[in-house]
Amino acid sequence: MFPELFTLNLPLIGEFTLTSFGLLMALAFLSGYMVLRAETDRLGAGRDLAADMLIGALIGGIVGAKIYYVLLNWDRTAVDPLGMIFSRSGLVWYGGFIGGFLGVMWVLGRRPVVRGLAVDAVAPALSLAYGIGRMGCFLVGDDYGRPTDSFAGMAFPNGLPPSTAGNLRRFGAEVDPALPDIEVLAVHPTQLYETGLSLIIFFILWRLRRHPHVQGWLFGLWLALAAIERFVVEFFRAKDDRFLGSFTLAQAISIVMFAAGVAVVVRLRRRAREAAV
Repeated sequence: MFPELFTLNLPLIGEFTLTSFGLLMALAFLSGYMVLRAETDRLGAGRDLAADMLIGALIGGIVGAKIYYVLLNWDRTAVDPLGMIFSRSGLVWYGGFIGGFLGVMWVLGRRPVVRGLAVDAVAPALSLAYGIGRMGCFLVGDDYGRPTDSFAGMAFPNGLPPSTAGNLRRFGAEVDPALPDIEVLAVHPTQLYETGLSLIIFFILWRLRRHPHVQGWLFGLWLALAAIERFVVEFFRAKDDRFLGSFTLAQAISIVMFAAGVAVVVRLRRRAREAAV
């Protein structure tokens, strides 16, 4: 774990600390932008569109993630609303995705471009960026999983928070009652699970991007695959938002996202068959 890479004293700015999470987030946006730019250029939409979509995704994503985080932690938000809003934590994926999607749709509404073509260019970029971003979570010891004795288990003694028995109990994970709260336990490195699965999705979409299909089909496929990935990994996560029995809020959103993706794919394939008749 390398939560902080280095600290510098800069003129006019003062002390500046570069965190591994911040670096990986920057690399995630940069890699996603490079893929998006290559795709918009290949599809004839121009590279400028990629830059505009990136700005829309960046602003909308941060705002959406913060709103989701504030609502999810409303008990703490009511006590210190400004602290929750301006804290360095709270970049929740599904909130960021919803906000980023709305930001990109706003950008596309102001540009003479086919939305189906644009969102197809976004699909592989999203999967690659998400996989890289999860590496940042791993390096700071955040978003890990439930305790495990398997070969994949990893301990996060300096995580955010540390993977101690007490913290895992607070997340609702099953922990041996004989273990003291300060005992550091090995857990599923679910950040790496998500990175691996997201990269697989990226390569699938990257291979299919040149396959003849109706515009928007590739994005629908990404919605379905990304929803399956998150739904499965959530079973291994240590989380305290299991409001629906053993299911988390993220899994509920994943179901909606999967249904939307399947609906898009089926509808567009049906439209393609009707047009071919």
